Amino acid sequence: MNHYKIALVGNPNVGKTSLFNKLTNLRQKVGNYPGVTVEKREGNIERNGNKFSITDLPGTYSIYPSSLDEEVVFKILGDKSNKLYPDLTVVVGEPSNLKRSISLYLQVRELGVPSIFVINMKDEIESKGLIINIEELEKFLNTKIYLTNARTSEGLDEVIDALVKPTKEFYSKFKVPQVYIEVVKRIKDNFQLDSDYIAWQYLSQKYIPFLNPKQQEELDAIKAELKIIPKRLQVKETLDRNKILDTELEKVVSYQFKEKETLTDKIDKTLIHPIFGYIIFLGILLLIFQAVYAWSAPLMSMVEDLFGWIDEEAISIIPPGPINDIVGGAIVPGIEGIAVFVPQIAILFLFISIMEETGYMSRVVYLMDRWLRPFGLSGKSVVPLISGVACAVPAIMSARNIENYKERLLTILVTPFMTCSARLPIYIVLISLVIPDKTIFGLSYQALALFVMYLLGVLGALGSAVILNLIIKSKHKSFLILEMPTYKLPDWKNVFLNVWEKTLGFLFNAGKIIFAISIILWVLGSFGPGEKFNNAEEIVTAHHPKMNEEELENEIASYKLENSYLGNLGMVIEPLVKPMGYDWKMGIGLISSFAAREVFVGTMSTVYSLGEVDVEDNQQKERLLQRMQSEINQNTGEPAYNLATGVSLLLFYAFAMQCMSTIAIVKKETNSWKWTLIQTGFMTGLAYLVAFIAYHILK
Repeated sequence: MNHYKIALVGNPNVGKTSLFNKLTNLRQKVGNYPGVTVEKREGNIERNGNKFSITDLPGTYSIYPSSLDEEVVFKILGDKSNKLYPDLTVVVGEPSNLKRSISLYLQVRELGVPSIFVINMKDEIESKGLIINIEELEKFLNTKIYLTNARTSEGLDEVIDALVKPTKEFYSKFKVPQVYIEVVKRIKDNFQLDSDYIAWQYLSQKYIPFLNPKQQEELDAIKAELKIIPKRLQVKETLDRNKILDTELEKVVSYQFKEKETLTDKIDKTLIHPIFGYIIFLGILLLIFQAVYAWSAPLMSMVEDLFGWIDEEAISIIPPGPINDIVGGAIVPGIEGIAVFVPQIAILFLFISIMEETGYMSRVVYLMDRWLRPFGLSGKSVVPLISGVACAVPAIMSARNIENYKERLLTILVTPFMTCSARLPIYIVLISLVIPDKTIFGLSYQALALFVMYLLGVLGALGSAVILNLIIKSKHKSFLILEMPTYKLPDWKNVFLNVWEKTLGFLFNAGKIIFAISIILWVLGSFGPGEKFNNAEEIVTAHHPKMNEEELENEIASYKLENSYLGNLGMVIEPLVKPMGYDWKMGIGLISSFAAREVFVGTMSTVYSLGEVDVEDNQQKERLLQRMQSEINQNTGEPAYNLATGVSLLLFYAFAMQCMSTIAIVKKETNSWKWTLIQTGFMTGLAYLVAFIAYHILK
């Protein structure tokens, strides 16, 4: 059986991934290219005794990389030693922007890569009033052109048959400008290249990603010697190529009607209107936020109930002892801590996939880019930022839609500043404790305080983006090159496949880190040194002989937590948290809330011997508030939760990276512990500084 490596290449929004899905019949695997976070899709098909390994390369407008995604395309097609270097490249275009697609096709062919040209979305030729003389276009390109409609599978068989027809038509030679002929020959000889166009690329790109440092140094020396400015060569090639294409395409493409307004044009009059466009987009965001925040709640409750049942069953089946404790106290809750995010992730990516499939996502980028660009972000950053108000985990995953590496990294690093739903229980309790229940101009002080906390999240995200934009350097400049695709009904297979892949990716990648950290925190809270921890039951019972069973149980749990490794750690870090106005008990809360921010409330209720507390239950909430109000800080002799300490805690949680799930997903999406630790350190440092200043101003 012959085995062929096939690469799919094309501009964004030409239906390339839909074609890939149809070719592979959704039998594909998704991963990352080595060393980068760019997504790689691969699938295999067999036909007529041949096996084809098909790779769907990232969308690109040109062989010249302007983003990490486009760099991946050049690295694969420009380097014959690359494992993914294809036997054949299928360049996919669409009727509306033939010139751009043909330009890319010619570049790929001139690299020396065997290539065929496919015009997808065949149905749009007629609907847009286009007349394309395919015979004339084939003569100009000296190749056969394949017409497809990926949605209906029309033309797919012809494309598959063409994958094993190696003919001279697959190649074309780049015409080197006269003035550069000698230097191109020199580059070919020095670097043992077999293509003029590859040599031209060496000259016209600032750096070549697959060269080693010594080779790059040699190339830079040649360019410096001859005073070659790479960007000028790129511009010259583009102008020369466009001049030829403009002339040729006038003979090939014409319009049945020039003035007819399409349905897409009519819809765009409203959806990208300078006023109504933003109103509609905010309405859609509100719907997404409502879905991620509220609609997912019943599903998340079902997940929690399911794991609660599994926990009870496991405890009842496994004999009492260490295995029972770790299964019921760590393993099942650890898996639950991963699975509980699945509804939010699935719902968010369902909306994002629908927006992409219908063509609306391009309009979102267009609307928001001008507002976010000054902060170093892109129009596509708006979905992660807004989604972060519900939960940072799916929000950070949605940043994968941002092609530019720097903008994607910035978005990932600042999204956790947005006030997520997990902070809400902490805010409710602390605001109730330290902010008076009074009104001003009919507005509640407490409501205003909550509004300020959400506003601080936005300011933290945008302010940090400005700072990080100055620090993080990028070898790729960001340009807004936007394709406004025709509106169409979503391909539901593509939508659900995307949701499935993103959800599975979270479960198996970020889930490993979340699970490991949850086990560590359980061990720290469930075990302790010395007699106080081991004899907690006897000691507490002796000191409180008149307590009822429930009160005694809560007191024992509190005493054990105080004397556990986690409690000891809280006392160890007390000198660090003392300048912010906290005592060791609050220190335990800070450490335990690393599992999830909302755990702070549960930990405090355990520390104060109250058992589990539901902050939505007014009676339980009131009981916790009364206990916290009566608590005295042993370091200061003052109430532990006064205005200064309460505001300090609120500000700490507003800015701190107190969430292992977020850290796990940042590691997965950046593929870097370096940036994950920088983000954690930056947010924690900022939180500490702000909380410290607030405490000393207000105390």
